[in-house]
Amino acid sequence: MTARRARQSGSALIAVLWLAAAMTAIAFALAASVRTETERAEADSEGLRAYYLARGSIDRALLWLQWGPQYRRADGAPMFYEPPMPRLSFTFPSGTAVVELIPENSKINVNRADPDVLYRLLLILGAGEDRARIITAGILDWRQASSTPGQSPFDAFYGSQASSFFAPHASIRELEELLLIRGMTTDLFYGTYRRDGDGHASWHAGLRDCVTTIGADQGGFDINSVEPAVLAAMGVPAPAVSGIVAARNQHPILALNEVSAWLPPEASGRLRIGGGTAITLRATAHLYKAGGRQPSDLKRSVAALIKMGRTRRDPPYTILRWYDNAQSNIF
Repeated sequence: MTARRARQSGSALIAVLWLAAAMTAIAFALAASVRTETERAEADSEGLRAYYLARGSIDRALLWLQWGPQYRRADGAPMFYEPPMPRLSFTFPSGTAVVELIPENSKINVNRADPDVLYRLLLILGAGEDRARIITAGILDWRQASSTPGQSPFDAFYGSQASSFFAPHASIRELEELLLIRGMTTDLFYGTYRRDGDGHASWHAGLRDCVTTIGADQGGFDINSVEPAVLAAMGVPAPAVSGIVAARNQHPILALNEVSAWLPPEASGRLRIGGGTAITLRATAHLYKAGGRQPSDLKRSVAALIKMGRTRRDPPYTILRWYDNAQSNIF
């Protein structure tokens, strides 16, 4: 009788231990799930705050552009904006933001670009030789008028796709049309992160950052905002590209003679100071950590393509495109 009770007690103890272990595992799993969801909610909240901070920075930058250089500090420096400032820096209670000013004529007009320039640009952006050759030919075919639609080799390829179509054989109106061209990839169009030899990831611009459909690049590319890949496609040597980027990161380049010694003759004639009235404002916001003014690791970028009014009868500005998600190496 005593032995039977002992066995029953032992079995009950083992059951209790197993139940306790199961409850402990469930508690740990629940705690981990709660912690994960809490961290995710915090990240989503910070991302939303950073988004509105970047969006508000666009609004402030538009005001600064309108106020222009008419307001001056005691030392003569502009209080707000004066060409050719390539970026504006803002400080808010919850974080900081930088707005880059990128004139559309700092980009290659994809409807007028020479095939050799397009090919070199695609190579610099990371397309292999075969892919760059196919995409260049596709762009030329897309923008070239045709009296017999559907007869080009590219039209035969497009017509064989699951969602079939023919190239319009007309000027490219929206940059997103380039995503449809044979050989194009999303990484090549939008850009991507790449790691250097030390394992640090940095953003590398895509084709959409280097070309435009509305820029008048015949007047010259603004040296303070032109993408390094565009400079390289123009034939500027790599050391000169690095020197120009380093110089303009320190302060705006106010005269071309500051960098003329680095430029080949054929490239120096295609550069200018300042841009036109169509400008992309790209804002990157960086939040402070909770309870302090130490920058957090989270940042968010948005962008707006605007056209500034030329006369008093025009509206001060018109927003042509808005991008909720943009990328920048600022910060």
